[in-house]
Amino acid sequence: MLAASVCIRLGLWQLDRLQERREKNALVLQRGTERPLTMSELRGLDTSATHWRRVTVHGVADYDAEMVQTSRSQAGAPGVYLLTPVRPLESGWGDTSLLVVRGYLYSADARTVDFAKAREGDTLTIDALVTAFPPTRLGMARSPTSARAVRLLDPDSLSTQMGRPIVPLLLLALGDTTPRDVSRPARVPPPSPSEGPHRAYAGQWFAFASVFVVGFVAFARKGREPRHAE
Repeated sequence: MLAASVCIRLGLWQLDRLQERREKNALVLQRGTERPLTMSELRGLDTSATHWRRVTVHGVADYDAEMVQTSRSQAGAPGVYLLTPVRPLESGWGDTSLLVVRGYLYSADARTVDFAKAREGDTLTIDALVTAFPPTRLGMARSPTSARAVRLLDPDSLSTQMGRPIVPLLLLALGDTTPRDVSRPARVPPPSPSEGPHRAYAGQWFAFASVFVVGFVAFARKGREPRHAE
């Protein structure tokens, strides 16, 4: 019965996560229909108000400070994400840069790429989706094998390695996710609006709870059956 109670609690937890996913999807869809933000609005609004909004970024790409996030994949192929600091041309930003996930690039070892071939232009105009840095995770953010690679997206670590202050938000460049030239970055698809596997997981935990309850009842009944002398 204790095991059944634990399974039921885990099932309810998955339903809670399903509700959170639905609320997030509703917010993403709602903000996706709103007009793109200007650079001034991006600088002036709170990050909670800009999350999942679209923005047109116009600035100078600092390719010398560009890095990659290792161990990424797209369409089943190993690769990296290009992390490009972009300094907005609009006044008021100072020496602060925006960190743009410029796209996915194929890499056989999922660590190293030819940065020079992946350049797009010194001045970039990119439609992007405003997202947030993922929650801090345990583990080493930097890659032990490359000075220009990171394993985890940590804003403080990236700011230190790139040698410049970074706005505490992440911009996902939008566009063609399947370019013809594999040496050019493919844009990373935005988050899927699916509900994920939470409903199925909840059903599994409730099924496990049912198995424990039925097994307990069968065991209890068998224990009460009279034993006949041989």
